[in-house]
Amino acid sequence: MRHTRSGRAVVIGGSVAGLLAARALHETFDEVVVLDRDALPGAPEVRKGVPQGGHVHGLLARGRAALDELFEGLSQELIDRGAPVFDVQDDMEWWVDGRPLARAASGMFALAPSRSLLEFAIRRRVESLPNVRVLAGHTVTGLLITSDGSRCNGVRFTDDMTPGSVEEADLVVDATGRAARGRIWLEGLGFPPAREQRIETQVTYVTRRYRREPHHLGGMAGLSIGAYPGSSRSAFTLAQEDDSWVVTITGRFGAVPPTDDAGMLDWVSDLASPGIAEIIRDAEPLSEPVKMRYPASTRIRYDEMERFPSGLLIVGDALCSFNPVYGQGMTVAALEALLLGRLLKEGTDDLSAEFFFAAQALIDVPWSTVAATDLQFAETVGDRSGLDPERGAYLAHLRRVAAQDAVLASAFLRVAQLVDPPAALFAPEIVQRVEVAG
Repeated sequence: MRHTRSGRAVVIGGSVAGLLAARALHETFDEVVVLDRDALPGAPEVRKGVPQGGHVHGLLARGRAALDELFEGLSQELIDRGAPVFDVQDDMEWWVDGRPLARAASGMFALAPSRSLLEFAIRRRVESLPNVRVLAGHTVTGLLITSDGSRCNGVRFTDDMTPGSVEEADLVVDATGRAARGRIWLEGLGFPPAREQRIETQVTYVTRRYRREPHHLGGMAGLSIGAYPGSSRSAFTLAQEDDSWVVTITGRFGAVPPTDDAGMLDWVSDLASPGIAEIIRDAEPLSEPVKMRYPASTRIRYDEMERFPSGLLIVGDALCSFNPVYGQGMTVAALEALLLGRLLKEGTDDLSAEFFFAAQALIDVPWSTVAATDLQFAETVGDRSGLDPERGAYLAHLRRVAAQDAVLASAFLRVAQLVDPPAALFAPEIVQRVEVAG
């Protein structure tokens, strides 16, 4: 289907991925309608439809840049609202495989708004677009499909006034998150199920906000202590707006972090760095602890389906949901929105096929990071056939020597922040540096 600026697009879900998709669509369609089942708050608040909204969310350096491509000046707006901006390597401490990466100025800058502030700022920008409507309290209940099953041409929804209505559309975008409603609806309409890839880690995490004082962490913006084989607990803290810390403690494979003060402190007391324990012990709590379970990273391979209706796209966590400890989800959603906008501007006769093909290529990079890291654990359930032991050993050695070599630490973080592709870690000058480090 070749798109010009005409017609109507409907986006299911008004969270970050859905709002970013609406931004991409607005330049091509006359009308864009975003339908969300929640009452949407008029201030930065955690809402029912985003149960993970109160937890720590990372906006990787590449994600910040992508959002500024979609919304000019968004970074500055968030900074003006109090979101800290910091050098990813110099202003934050990263413990990888039980060692801290060497710190130095990297030139990679990240923002640390809360999920609620970021979503609120994006929604305000999208609502200001003249051809976009964001409708709260609209629960989509199914897809409209032509009688021959070749095309999706709208959605069914309910709201307080109209319990059984339809919204016709030239394009429908499913951004319903991990619930993946579009997948369920398609199977109910007789379409074959798409193949699902899973990496099961049974992650449970607990998050609480604390008052941030200037002396905490020696003035750094954050601290990440990653899990590794032999140490399955992890913790992360990040400075956010309103002089606050968001602290998340994590367990894997059925180990569930506690939610009481003493238990949380005990959970982190034997981690490699004492910084997070000091915050939990000494800082003023600003919220109650909240718990979230995440059984598996999932990737739905719509690109492999032989039969799929035109006029339907699936984005964000509904397409691929990553282990949240790596903070990749919002950045990938932003990159998908840029991809969608580019495909629409270029024009295509088969938008669904081209989008899914290109999106899976985009997802390959962060997914390979999740796979390589999580499948190190013997307890992880997943397909290990694609792992290269020699490559894995090299990367493990690189991470070890990056504790003393700031150049290697920067190279590692540039890939983790999705700024550079993984191939950058195999550039001749990096390989030589790893070898010289012994």
